[in-house]
Amino acid sequence: MQSSRSKPCSCPSLKLREVASMYFTLVAAFLVILVVALQGSAPRQSDFPYKVPLDPQGLLELSWNVSYPEQAVHFQLLIRELRFGLLFGMSDRGEFENADLAVLWSDGHNSYFGDAWSDAKGQLHMDSQQDYQLLGARRAPEGLYLLFRRAFSTCDPKDYLIEDGTVHLIYGILEKPVHSLQAINVSALHGGLQRVQLLKPNISIPQLPRDMKSMEITAPDVVIPSQETTYWCYMAELPEGFPKHHIIMYEPVVTAGNEALVHHMEVFQCAADFDSFPHYNGPCDAKMKPERLNYCRHVLAAWAMGAQAFYYPEEAGLAFGGPGSSRYLRLEIHYHNPLVFKGRRDSSGIRLYYTATLRPYDAGIMELGLVYTPVMAIPPGEDSFILTGYCTDKCTQLALPSAGIRIFASQLHTHLAGRKVVTVLARHGRERQVVNADSHYSPHFQEIRMLKEVVAVFPGDELITTCTYNTEDRSRATVGGFGILEEMCVNYVHYYPQTQLELCKSAVDPGYLHRYFNLVNRFNDEEVCMCPQVSVPQQFYSIPWNTFNRDVLRSLYGFAPISVHCNKSSAVRFPGQWEKQPLPSITERLREPSPRCPPSPGAQPAAPVPLHLGQLRR
Repeated sequence: MQSSRSKPCSCPSLKLREVASMYFTLVAAFLVILVVALQGSAPRQSDFPYKVPLDPQGLLELSWNVSYPEQAVHFQLLIRELRFGLLFGMSDRGEFENADLAVLWSDGHNSYFGDAWSDAKGQLHMDSQQDYQLLGARRAPEGLYLLFRRAFSTCDPKDYLIEDGTVHLIYGILEKPVHSLQAINVSALHGGLQRVQLLKPNISIPQLPRDMKSMEITAPDVVIPSQETTYWCYMAELPEGFPKHHIIMYEPVVTAGNEALVHHMEVFQCAADFDSFPHYNGPCDAKMKPERLNYCRHVLAAWAMGAQAFYYPEEAGLAFGGPGSSRYLRLEIHYHNPLVFKGRRDSSGIRLYYTATLRPYDAGIMELGLVYTPVMAIPPGEDSFILTGYCTDKCTQLALPSAGIRIFASQLHTHLAGRKVVTVLARHGRERQVVNADSHYSPHFQEIRMLKEVVAVFPGDELITTCTYNTEDRSRATVGGFGILEEMCVNYVHYYPQTQLELCKSAVDPGYLHRYFNLVNRFNDEEVCMCPQVSVPQQFYSIPWNTFNRDVLRSLYGFAPISVHCNKSSAVRFPGQWEKQPLPSITERLREPSPRCPPSPGAQPAAPVPLHLGQLRR
């Protein structure tokens, strides 16, 4: 697994850093003296537009803003019940080992704040470079506000590199006084993790039309089950004869008090092939759930904890209603209830904003990546196994308009083994642009994300989606498919103008996979059954996964021809020859961006900042 510790980068010269260090140290000291001394009013909410509860009880609330000119994030942490301090920080997958931490601790009389890191055993160390910069601590009726700043990249090998995509935030509450940072026992902390997209795109909100209306698709006052994880399904329907409209915006509706329990929500439109769908209100995995609800899969809106309202570009809207569009919608809510609260009632959901004044373009959703097929498989015990799906130049040449399309949002998707997803645009054999990437992807945190800049795709371009998987906890192969223990590699891109192309994906040619099974038989004592009646998954399950078999499968996926699915919305392929297609030839790769060192203090004394918070009690 690739670490997200800061990568080497060119930093200012020693003399410049010395001058910068003196200047910024004075500024930081002044800010601490000025702001920490202030007690009373809470900071303005408008200064921190993004907000998420960290813990299930809502005792810790994080707000933040992003400054792209400064290349920094400003955090505001509200601690409603301060004990003897807390840990807050970031790590690769939400673990407390090898983490980058801001720590507030108290011995019962004196309080301190410092930048720290944990080693592979979870032992805390004061960082020699203090990059969590304290800006202030304020007491208010609702609790203690802690304000601090952190640059995206710090040139400190002990620091986490803040980048686009998912960030795993961790927290731990100190229940007892501690006399030093090193005395903190990470394993004994009451803590947890929260996933967010820290680096929100800086997008201006488009002007909304005067005739805009709204409708709420919400749960009907359900009792949240007293279990850790529940997916709740509720069927809703549009009015009879509802004409075509454009969805131009949507936002979450979360029942007050349940902010820490509603993890993510999606609204799906059902297939127009059916005249009606049964009403249902219950767990999505219940045996009594009608089978027909599985045909409600067209995403209209998706929200995850920490996300804001989603806006469509001024030129486009997502069509719903009218001829050829189903009236039936399915709301799906993921409740995360680790403390197993009982009797909590919920009416959360999503508010859709729509207009009858249609915009110039219908927005479309296109699937990129791998076909849902067992021919794409991951051996067990892999820490980082890569599979790639291709939307080829042949398909885009045939299916896209001459003026191209514009991708403005993206939703990445895998099942439980997914760890990293990236889609790259290539043109004439050269990688040109990253469409969307998440180096810390989690299947438990999926949302439609607006892109920082619109990506133009023209006929003849290629869209290459690569997924990285971890199967260290599995004893048999993981094959592609729809089951949660099977795998997917998908990027749902949102674009305009809508075209007939709804799916542009690939999978390895089945004939070449059959040759692989033959080769495995030849070089291994154990036989892999290739009888006609034996399925591809069963053949994968019978393989002895030695180094040779793993390496050959990895090589096969890297050179074998592919079967391309260049599909219309009717699930029918565009006319053409799509079998045994050569892999796209990429002659020039994008360079990894080099993180830049901030023009900041450089190495500061590894000493904590004292805080005057008074005597703390249990």
